[in-house]
Amino acid sequence: MGELRIDRLTKTYARREGWNATRYLKVFQDISFTVRDGEFVSVIGSSGCGKSTLLSIAGGLSPATSGTIYVDDRPIKGPGLDRGIVFQEFALFPWLTVLGNIAFGLKAKGLGRKERDEIARKYCQLVGLSGFEDYHPHRLSGGMRQRVGLARALAIEPAALLMDEPFGALDAQTREAMQNALSDISMKTKGTILFITHDIREAIYLSDRVLVLSGRPASVADELVVDLPRPRHRHDPVFQEYEARLEAAIGGGSYVAEEERVGKVA
Repeated sequence: MGELRIDRLTKTYARREGWNATRYLKVFQDISFTVRDGEFVSVIGSSGCGKSTLLSIAGGLSPATSGTIYVDDRPIKGPGLDRGIVFQEFALFPWLTVLGNIAFGLKAKGLGRKERDEIARKYCQLVGLSGFEDYHPHRLSGGMRQRVGLARALAIEPAALLMDEPFGALDAQTREAMQNALSDISMKTKGTILFITHDIREAIYLSDRVLVLSGRPASVADELVVDLPRPRHRHDPVFQEYEARLEAAIGGGSYVAEEERVGKVA
């Protein structure tokens, strides 16, 4: 894996209102931080503060208004195999098997079928899906589908893994199981991970550091270094102290109503 560096990133949306008026919405301004090699960093904040927009820019899926994101000192100019992305939606190809979905990105790397198959099986085992290689997505539970998405992102061996609320659509029990699985996988792979979530407990459980975004225009309002051994225990008193601090840092306020008028920026 590698280093992901965000340097003075600003995002502004413009929308025409009437024949001669334009409305501007500044989502975030001059955001800078670094996810170091092998570090797990979560970003949390109120709805509409730009968490998903930030990850979309990091993935090369949308442009920044100003500023630059670097992967190992190379500026991001669009999507690339140096970044793996896992979304909340499973985004699997229904006509491909588990193994076919995991191997999909490897073909773009120019690997032969035998090597693709070997790598896909390795990551299938890593995410706990051995025995399901020939299943199609419709035969899998939500948690299993998300494991496939995670394996697919990891299989290309990216410099950084980007995760946008990947467990948000899962029920509480499955979500906790996936958190446990991701914690174990991140310890094994020592990957560089930027993780977007609205769940404070999830951020503390998984992360080395948690960044709190302020309201719009967002900036990094607080940073919490999670100094807890792994595997972590959610009922640890120190864990609960961290939880209280982050709740206070986020505070109240929601921007959903304005966001819906301009475009999704959560």
